[in-house]
Amino acid sequence: DLLLTFAGMQFIFAPVLGGLSDRYGRRLILLGSLLGYALDYFIMALAPSLAFLFIARLASGLFGATFAAANACITDISTLEERAKLVGFASASVGLGFVFGPVLGGALGEINVRLPFIAAGFLVLGVFIYGWFFFPETLKPSNRRAFSLARANPMGSLISISRYRVVFTIMAAVFCIQLANQSYSSIWPFYVIELTGWGELLIGLTVGFYGMLLVVVQGGLIGPVTSRFGHVKPVYFSVISGTVSFLILAFATNGWGIYIGIFVGALSGFAFPAMQTLMTARTPENAQGELQGAITSLYSIAAIVSPVVMALIFSAHTDEVGIYLPGAPFVLATGLIVLCLITFAFAIHLSGGDAKENETPATPAD
Repeated sequence: DLLLTFAGMQFIFAPVLGGLSDRYGRRLILLGSLLGYALDYFIMALAPSLAFLFIARLASGLFGATFAAANACITDISTLEERAKLVGFASASVGLGFVFGPVLGGALGEINVRLPFIAAGFLVLGVFIYGWFFFPETLKPSNRRAFSLARANPMGSLISISRYRVVFTIMAAVFCIQLANQSYSSIWPFYVIELTGWGELLIGLTVGFYGMLLVVVQGGLIGPVTSRFGHVKPVYFSVISGTVSFLILAFATNGWGIYIGIFVGALSGFAFPAMQTLMTARTPENAQGELQGAITSLYSIAAIVSPVVMALIFSAHTDEVGIYLPGAPFVLATGLIVLCLITFAFAIHLSGGDAKENETPATPAD
């Protein structure tokens, strides 16, 4: 429920913060959100009850909806040729957080249950202080636009972005990927235990292994790959890798199958940085925050819907009734990835080629 609360708030407020960053600049929105996020962690550390923790989590979802402004910063400061590399760096940093964050939180939690929240608060506060002194504004005054509440909401931002057909179609493909990838976070510990009987340590090692592989792909390989092959071919390669990975996990029978599936699945890490580049290249400079807000809202929908569906499928195929198949959620994930492949291919058909070679600049948004 806490995860759904966080995702729900991100769904609502990501377009708002993205639109505000298009109007007032990225620095103000990012620094304000970081400060609020730090304070919220300190409040969670002092939460006297579960209800209070839910209230704090609502605030976390609001202040945590800054991916829109953060990703828009990358667009502001990068050329089309280097954008996928920088997006890859950002994704890799998130991956590192997921690898080391639980380790640090678990170690501190052994000392005191409130200590992980205090540590997180100080970490975010440190980033805020650094940003206050060293982070410049990235959005030029000439690229700003008026804030519109009609557009700064999930439906309004999607309707606005739908004017750019290629962008909207690629966004639909990204949504399919997110629905599929939520299968990992939804059922992974239960799936591994059901299949192998492994304990917490070995399960944690599989998560860490996957996270580090993604860091290598997104932090080290995406730049050279997109420079060599453009932005379309890596997406096709990634989607095909994801399809193979999910099929392996769906029908794996032992730990080796799990690790092979993880290794192949990490190769799908090229997809989002390349797709992000394709979308930003076809979106006006004064609507990049709006684009990122719409993408974040779709991520939030996936985080709300997919875990419930995946958990139900897993439960239905690990009980004493019907077909026994612990990897059944990954069968659905495979179908979603195939749908992504079809959708992306249609987007490229609409665009006529790779954004790096055949891009037509978008006209400024109103």
